[in-house]
Amino acid sequence: MAEREPHASEEEFKKRVLHYPDVPLTELVPGSKSHLVVGERILVSFLAMAANSYFPPHRHEAEQIMIVLEGYVDEIIEGKLYSAKKGDVLILPSNIEHGGYIGDVDCQVIDIFSPPREDYLQKLSKAIGKIGK
Repeated sequence: MAEREPHASEEEFKKRVLHYPDVPLTELVPGSKSHLVVGERILVSFLAMAANSYFPPHRHEAEQIMIVLEGYVDEIIEGKLYSAKKGDVLILPSNIEHGGYIGDVDCQVIDIFSPPREDYLQKLSKAIGKIGK
């Protein structure tokens, strides 16, 4: 068996790996809170949306991929409903209008944005500021 590479030091590990539940929650809209993880050119949102909540239609420059992990959502895309359930992946091009109605159970998704959304970066900055006080 070939020799394996050495393990990263604790300092190296902390630089590259985080435990997303330890990232502070950021409220995106009422009923929707997310752990936002930001890289240089990508933002990942570990999003929990409360049952019977609503994500108003909006658009943004960032391309978005949404992965439904739990529950379901009636995603509004350009004025039409797309019922997405656990295991579904939605691909939303830049500047397309979209939003969503959350069903009668909580919904958890992973949203991936490229480039990172400026409005989310601002919300994250405010959330981190509140923790430091």
